[in-house]
Amino acid sequence: MKPYAISQGDGIYFCTDTIISFAYVFVEIDFFEIIIDSLKYCQKEKGLQLLAYVIMPNHVHTIIAANNDNLSGILRDYKQYTSRKITETLRQKGKSQILSLFKATAKHAGKGNQYKVWQSGSHPQLMDYDEKLFQKIEYTHNNPVRKGFVEAPEYWTYSSARNYVTNDDSIIEIQKLW
Repeated sequence: MKPYAISQGDGIYFCTDTIISFAYVFVEIDFFEIIIDSLKYCQKEKGLQLLAYVIMPNHVHTIIAANNDNLSGILRDYKQYTSRKITETLRQKGKSQILSLFKATAKHAGKGNQYKVWQSGSHPQLMDYDEKLFQKIEYTHNNPVRKGFVEAPEYWTYSSARNYVTNDDSIIEIQKLW
């Protein structure tokens, strides 16, 4: 088995999706909303269970499972859709420098895509025991604090820490574990 692979379709996984070259894409509301809208769609239409998340400027952490044992397919579709929407939004906003980076990366990858937004893989890690799961939730929620963006996890708008600490489901509903 690969070190990062979805081995059990019915398991809970910690995933990290990172923007190419660690470029800061998630710095305007429009880009955060692309991720949120895609996660909501995957919850409603594809059976995604979202247990925790944080959207950082250049990566997204999620703790997820799937009702239908098709987590690999959900992740693939999520990354394809968000890639397309991110590049569309970058074009609309005239962000040519970052588009050039994504274009050069796609050309180098040689798969025939016009742009490559995400690094390959989501690096899924099976949460096979509770202590590991709770440690990853804490890690996810504390990411913005460690980076010095906020003083407390629940102050970061695009984090499930708000759901857990303040019961604020206004951004996206999650399946809370406590």
